[in-house]
Amino acid sequence: MEERQVVRGAAGAAVNAAMGERVLAGTIGVLVFAVMTALGAHVRIPLPFTPVPITLQTLFVALAGATLGPFLGPMSQGVYVLAGGLGLPIFAGGLGGWSILLQGATSGYLVGFVAAASLTGWLIRRRDARFSWILISMGVGQVVIYACGITWLVLLLGVSLGQAVFLGVLPFLAGDAVKLCAAAGLFRVAVRRMRATLP
Repeated sequence: MEERQVVRGAAGAAVNAAMGERVLAGTIGVLVFAVMTALGAHVRIPLPFTPVPITLQTLFVALAGATLGPFLGPMSQGVYVLAGGLGLPIFAGGLGGWSILLQGATSGYLVGFVAAASLTGWLIRRRDARFSWILISMGVGQVVIYACGITWLVLLLGVSLGQAVFLGVLPFLAGDAVKLCAAAGLFRVAVRRMRATLP
């Protein structure tokens, strides 16, 4: 009887330790990708004909969803958006604050980051992590970002849907395609290395 209790106690302690490690790893992952998205915002190329700049953020949004999954991935982006809303200068152009979040031209894209990370993480976990499926999953997430971004531009600027697409999608298609290919490649390599090191 005592031996069974000892075994159960040891098993319970092992489960608790494993859960604690997963929580810690998840927390670190959320914070790391929130920081990476913030850093991506500072790689900024303004365009003279649109209020939406080119940044590296979408690369990290895609990686956050793929790496952290459909729950922690969007949580990392939510932390990023919340921290910027609270005033940290981590939005594109070194801006921050609720006024920027609620009235800025890129606010729709920020909302899209959260949704895209969730959908990307969910899709990638539906099938084996082949490069083509990873790229498709990230591409669908990017479409969500575009949809949220142009919807906000229509509401904020009062432009037509066609104008919003011209301002908020067309200038970024080529660059985002390159970023998504890079993100898919990085994730695929990371998955292969993890599988090679695990027993």
